[in-house]
Amino acid sequence: MKTLTIRLTSPLQSYGNEASFARRTSGDYPSKSVVVGMVAAALGYRRDDQRISKLNELSFAVRVDQRGKNLTDFQTVEWKKNTRKITYRNYLQDAVFMVGIGHENDAMIDKIKQALKNPKFQLFLGRRSNVPAGILDLKSFSNTNPIMALEGLKWQASPWYQEKKWWQTKQEFVEHIEIIADANLLPQKRSTLAKDQVESFDQRNRRHGFRPIAIEEVRLKNPYVERTQAAINPQEPNTHHDPMQFL
Repeated sequence: MKTLTIRLTSPLQSYGNEASFARRTSGDYPSKSVVVGMVAAALGYRRDDQRISKLNELSFAVRVDQRGKNLTDFQTVEWKKNTRKITYRNYLQDAVFMVGIGHENDAMIDKIKQALKNPKFQLFLGRRSNVPAGILDLKSFSNTNPIMALEGLKWQASPWYQEKKWWQTKQEFVEHIEIIADANLLPQKRSTLAKDQVESFDQRNRRHGFRPIAIEEVRLKNPYVERTQAAINPQEPNTHHDPMQFL
């Protein structure tokens, strides 16, 4: 299996779940349907394209590297003539996620990687206004499933967040980083159901089904420790500049 990892970050992200017109909440991490939708957009598939259902075959896992803070926005809409209503929209602020998608067909992963570098349609993280913060950081791994790829990647949280965690814990390793994945990728873990299996993106008949998921926690080294040691050791090359670290 070949795996592609994608770093997802933006000032605001929102991953819809069960919601009403008046309140649109957000999940705590990107769902598989969100990533399938993003890949479909990159490939140039329209909402009613039958090829979208094949993307459900991708193996999927997401690692929560930096939990976002909740933000609630409200909007006043005129939903009938002379009738106004306040609606609420939830977002995640400053979150960072590492997504892994895999497939037995290496060519399919290569095609998706190329499409994400040169997308046909706009990419966004949950809502159209939530565009990625710059060019997507993509890495591919041969003979590796999404769990193996995410377990081996360095912690991808923002540098300020890494520093904050160090001063809070004074620990070299960061504990309890969650990976949420297709249940078959974590057979030793207890599974539950998530309603994010794409059945249709058609706006006239949008539907999602259930799929089994499982969760594991990993322990990752904090890169801030290595950067700090390099800065105070003249024998090692230092490319990191932090004028406040000696105060």
